[in-house]
Amino acid sequence: MAGTPVLQRLTASDLFLLMWDDYGWSSDIGGLAICDGSGLLDPGGWIRIGAVRTRLEPRLHLVPRFQQLLCRPRLGLGWPLWVDAPGFDLAEHIRVHPLAAPAGESQLLQACQELARQRLDPTRPLWELWLLPGLPDGRVGAYLRLHHALADGAAALAAFGVLLDPAPGAPTPATPPWTPVPIPGTSQLLADNLRRRRQELARGWSGLTHPGKTLAQARAAWPAWREVLAEQPAPRTSLNHPVGADRRLALIRGRLDVTKQIAHAHQATVNDVVLAAVAGGLRQLLASRGEDVAGLVQRAMVTISLHDEQPGQAHGNKPGWMMVPLPLGEPDPARRLELIAAETAARKHKARPQAGTGIFRFAAGQRAWYRHFPRQRSVNLVVTNAPGPPQPLYLADAKLLELFPMMPVMGNLTLVVAVLSYAGQLNLTTVADHDYCADLEIFTHGVRRTLDDLTRSRHTPAPC
Repeated sequence: MAGTPVLQRLTASDLFLLMWDDYGWSSDIGGLAICDGSGLLDPGGWIRIGAVRTRLEPRLHLVPRFQQLLCRPRLGLGWPLWVDAPGFDLAEHIRVHPLAAPAGESQLLQACQELARQRLDPTRPLWELWLLPGLPDGRVGAYLRLHHALADGAAALAAFGVLLDPAPGAPTPATPPWTPVPIPGTSQLLADNLRRRRQELARGWSGLTHPGKTLAQARAAWPAWREVLAEQPAPRTSLNHPVGADRRLALIRGRLDVTKQIAHAHQATVNDVVLAAVAGGLRQLLASRGEDVAGLVQRAMVTISLHDEQPGQAHGNKPGWMMVPLPLGEPDPARRLELIAAETAARKHKARPQAGTGIFRFAAGQRAWYRHFPRQRSVNLVVTNAPGPPQPLYLADAKLLELFPMMPVMGNLTLVVAVLSYAGQLNLTTVADHDYCADLEIFTHGVRRTLDDLTRSRHTPAPC
């Protein structure tokens, strides 16, 4: 019907991430910033929360999902879709969670764990920004969390960037009037669903009538799918166990320039150095648990952004992946890095389909995978690495001194490592299952020790 707006259905990749909720796994991602609180706090040490909301509200129209609800129609009316919230109160999304001053890093992370355990309210837009005063020297934590169905890592960074400024005192953008579009009725949902079904049938018929093109697409995507489904299964170690609802968090700080120097010295990339450091941490962790690491190779799923938008404009979910063997059995950190660099170089040329492709284009295929997920043997852990802003950013004139990414654990992956570069920093956040990774500090110590060893090795010529 002419003039009828196209409904904003979830993509297959969005739905793939939304289903985490149905299986009891936390589905929020985000970031934790440590801010200079001099401009955020009043003389009594309280957050100027009204001023913060006033400063950020004019920016919300730049992230439409921040004022939309997730609507799940009844059977027969199609996939879930985004609809404008009939009413929106910013005070429900930007809030304060005071820490008992003077709070250290462990208290800050404990507060983030407690907040992450609370599911996002499905009757509201699926995001929150928590300000956490009480840190030493007047610093304030800022914890942004949003549902993974809204965004992947690149899109979450873009959303965070909308709330921030490149300099203090930046002008507040003009706010266009916002009038929510009415929630579509049953007849509109049914018509839209039928139209989409006809399009699916047309694409399927086109595939049958052009088998050469279909076969070429399948052949291009198969090597990446084979990495997950057909390569040697991941070895059984204590890293893989069905996860619970609680997390442990740990932060690891690094310098981007030093990491680049290490990478250059070993003909590797920054991501290779990160993976080598993670492998060093895993080697120390599993050995401390009494597991044999001789000859052990763990499989890491490294997420890859497939966004083609301009930097800072990504939206939605377009995740890809690359499976990388981590040779824990190699005792020498420099040699371990070289082995990882060789593997990633050999795998980079493969086409990387999105998560919501192949059998995962269909809800039935996604559900089948998730039922199997707590017992899967394709991967031992997940590592994400996203390039962040190279210059400092400001939240309501408060400088972000540090920025750390946040990711959930899921399935039987008890350990996830998220990496983010920011203003010359290279920061790692380790997110682990609370019950099965009580020894998380052993892993983080191993990562730091490996980075120190690799830093020293950058001055040592590689053997011929």
